[in-house]
Amino acid sequence: MANIRSSEKDIRKTIKRTAANQSVKSRIRTLRKKVLSAIEKGDSVAASTSLSEFSAATDKAAKTKVLHKNTSSRLKSRLAVKVSALTKPA
Repeated sequence: MANIRSSEKDIRKTIKRTAANQSVKSRIRTLRKKVLSAIEKGDSVAASTSLSEFSAATDKAAKTKVLHKNTSSRLKSRLAVKVSALTKPA
């Protein structure tokens, strides 16, 4: 345990921030799985609505620096390609 008061406060802040960031990352993983399951089922409408929800969540996480902006873009891009392949007429 830290001996300096400011260090003790830093530890408390780190614990709170870690918990908040973990919550956001967990929500992003859940939304990603939701999009992928809609793609597996072949439901293009559900996939596109889930994708927009996922995109909004990743953008917000990138804005608050929970995720890097390029990570957010990469995740969105990969899912968008899969959704567009689903909606494209064969």
